[in-house]
Amino acid sequence: MTTPANATASRNRYWVIALVAATVLLLVFVIHSIDREPRTDDAYVYADTIDVVPEVNGRIVELAVRDNQAVRQGELLFQIDPRPYQDALARAHASLAALNQQIALTQRTVNAQQYNAQSARAAVERARAAANQAADTLHRTAPLLSQGYVSAQDVDLARTAQRATQAELAAAELQAQQAAAAVSGVDALVAQRAVVEAEIAIAELNLEFATVRAPFNGRVVSLKTSTGQFASALKPVFTLIDTRHWYVVANFRETELKNIRVGTPASVYLLSDTGQRFRGEVESISYGVLPNEGGLALPGGLPHIERTLNWVHVAQRFPVRIRVENPNAALFRVGTSAVAVLYPGRRETQPAASEARP
Repeated sequence: MTTPANATASRNRYWVIALVAATVLLLVFVIHSIDREPRTDDAYVYADTIDVVPEVNGRIVELAVRDNQAVRQGELLFQIDPRPYQDALARAHASLAALNQQIALTQRTVNAQQYNAQSARAAVERARAAANQAADTLHRTAPLLSQGYVSAQDVDLARTAQRATQAELAAAELQAQQAAAAVSGVDALVAQRAVVEAEIAIAELNLEFATVRAPFNGRVVSLKTSTGQFASALKPVFTLIDTRHWYVVANFRETELKNIRVGTPASVYLLSDTGQRFRGEVESISYGVLPNEGGLALPGGLPHIERTLNWVHVAQRFPVRIRVENPNAALFRVGTSAVAVLYPGRRETQPAASEARP
């Protein structure tokens, strides 16, 4: 006969068996869900940033932004005193004007030299014609002496005229060579003009660099200066966050990477407001992290991810970059903690951005 105590023990045993079975089923379900939809809370919000640095030296005469201010592309960030660069530009323009005047005056001298050379060449042609005529006269007169038609004096005169015209031709040719050699040019001055024009271009560029504008829509951070500060070229004044594109870097265990691909849909939750979830897509998967233990020394610059347990061997984590679609500008900040859920193999539309979390 079954006693009440035995009946109670039997019922308790059934309850224990049922509880263990439920726990096992729940564990299997959780493992399956994690394998099918891996998630991690080891994730943080990031955006690209740049250091805003002037490309010229000068004192800041206008600071148009304040710390943590949102700016749009093309808006004025700060103005460096433009007067030194305006003066340099005016000086370069004045040098170009003076050089152009010098080129014009030199060109007139060159033209005169060219005219003189042309005149010398014409004198050579005249002297050559006279020399040819004197030579022909001598050739005609000399044979007539033996026949008695001309006197010896006539032949001597013709020979003297021929020699004189040859000498005049030689002198004219020498003068023509001297005139041609005296012709200079403006090539050197034209080359100098190219140098001055390059100086003008540089001065215009420096004057443009004195006005610093936002290269994209962003937010000013780490601003620690004010009007009157001397800004040095290539020295950062503040940092600008690129708010056009936000992404989450989520660290997943290596055992969860096998089904993750570029383009895998994702959902992102921010710990600052877990009531909203944002749609995303895997943009890239890291191919290298710095191991904690020994082995080959890898080059610096690889991500270093701490393992939570040092006394057991745990799976390494690799960063997965998730591009966020339609982020909430009021919530997204660089470094915000996040939760990322991936949906490997799924291509249907995920919950829309900012949709309330169920």
